[in-house]
Amino acid sequence: MMEDWQNGGFGLYIHWPFCQSKCPYCDFNSHVAATIDQSVWERAYLSEIERVSRETSGRVLNTVFFGGGTPSLMDPELVNSILSKVRNCWTLSNDVEITLEANPTSVESGRFQGYRDAGVNRISMGIQSLNNEDLKRLGRLHSVAEAQKAFDIARSTFDRVSFDLIYARQGQTIDAWRSELREALSMAIDHLSLYQLTIEQGTAFGDRYNRGQLRDLPSDDSAADMYFVTQDECEKAGMPAYEVSNHAQKGSESRHNLIYWRYGDYVGIGPGAHGRLTLDGKKYAIDTPLAPTSWLQSVTEKGHGENPREVLSGYDQAVEYLMMGLRISEGIDLNRISSLLGDEFSFKNKYLLEDSFITADNGRLSITGKGRPVLNAIIRELIPDN
Repeated sequence: MMEDWQNGGFGLYIHWPFCQSKCPYCDFNSHVAATIDQSVWERAYLSEIERVSRETSGRVLNTVFFGGGTPSLMDPELVNSILSKVRNCWTLSNDVEITLEANPTSVESGRFQGYRDAGVNRISMGIQSLNNEDLKRLGRLHSVAEAQKAFDIARSTFDRVSFDLIYARQGQTIDAWRSELREALSMAIDHLSLYQLTIEQGTAFGDRYNRGQLRDLPSDDSAADMYFVTQDECEKAGMPAYEVSNHAQKGSESRHNLIYWRYGDYVGIGPGAHGRLTLDGKKYAIDTPLAPTSWLQSVTEKGHGENPREVLSGYDQAVEYLMMGLRISEGIDLNRISSLLGDEFSFKNKYLLEDSFITADNGRLSITGKGRPVLNAIIRELIPDN
């Protein structure tokens, strides 16, 4: 009998926690370190891969994702060592996707060739803006020219290259964003991630905002208009949204991220990494110590780099599946969520259907274009009673 996670697939996430500098908007688990002994990290990563592979033996691995931090600061030899261990521990799918996140400042053609030789076949690049002044405001260390050069190196080395941009930035107008987005679409190969700037507490931007010093942010209405411009321009360019912030040509979606959104199983290795793993019929939520030194210490002294695992109830799984699956255009399978709940999933609020915020066709529930800008509010309305 097929287990629920198999509807989504099986992936591996490797977290590299180090950056050259901390961006003021970033709330990811990233750290700046003067020196990094990559051999120490290599031993820890390999140990963890071997440990988790013993629990998941017999599975086919669909994707590997090196995230961060800035994984393009990893030595190609380290990436090669990790991927060699991965191949020894699991059977890889024929179309395995192996992604590495990169910043333009750490891109060199020799380094990229080394990643490709190691087995990386997709690059996700953090460009963030095609405006030099805004790059400085965002705390980025690269210029537009450096970003374009790095992108050209990536494009000449890999068949699949994605890059990120942030919009609704300080002082940004709707026309300026439209022009920048068109330039990005002229560069893009097959995938773009386009995020609205959000001010997170605990970041440098969050602190400035609290002190009234983060000025010239677009109004909510302007930011909403930029969202709609994003949808229109990307659709015209043949890269419609398949997820709230992600756009791709058909067939070029991020397969790794689709494992999250389709609520498959994934292993998270590294400080602050998360995982979802089904073992002996139970689904576990797994997280890891945030501090790099704490994670390394845990691997060395305890033989694993995890915090205590939490068993997820059927209801918990149904809610997570709902929250993740409604982010993508294909939506969720109503039979699947009912199976997780152990009861038929029903709509408490019929107006969401009647007013075309959601659709329920052919056994699937999905958010419409009208509903997507208010996705979080709709999800709150749809979460079933426990």
